[in-house]
Amino acid sequence: MSHSVPMTKESFETLQEDLKRLIREERPRVIQDIAEARSHGDLSENAEYDAAKHRQSFIEGRIAELQDKLARAYVVDLSNLKPDKVVFGSTVTLYDTAADEECTYKIVGEDEADIKLGKISCTSPVGKALIGHKLDDSVKVKVPSGLKEYEIVDIKYV
Repeated sequence: MSHSVPMTKESFETLQEDLKRLIREERPRVIQDIAEARSHGDLSENAEYDAAKHRQSFIEGRIAELQDKLARAYVVDLSNLKPDKVVFGSTVTLYDTAADEECTYKIVGEDEADIKLGKISCTSPVGKALIGHKLDDSVKVKVPSGLKEYEIVDIKYV
């Protein structure tokens, strides 16, 4: 049995748009490319045909992957919650006591995580440690470089 995948509304909508684009634009385009390459004759030495078939395989695999993720998606709605504790989808501002600086992270699903954009996975050490904590809590997190201590200075649900 497959498990549900938590994701933000934005991520769900992005995956839906990707799926629509693949089905409506990419799939018909590659089918056309295959037909055109076939018309050029001998398929055994036809690089265009091989490339188009490879692209078709990739597109169909991606369509299946997106359909599966969307079918298992559990969209977390934060609109009616009061921002009093860190939950999936929260944007959390932390004060790093050792570095004497603030950092802000949004807690997202594994597929959405991108540290450069300040999005951390709910399954990462920092993400896991923060969930459930309240404003002004001090949170210790075991990270590869040792133990970090953060103070939660702001929680937003955006």
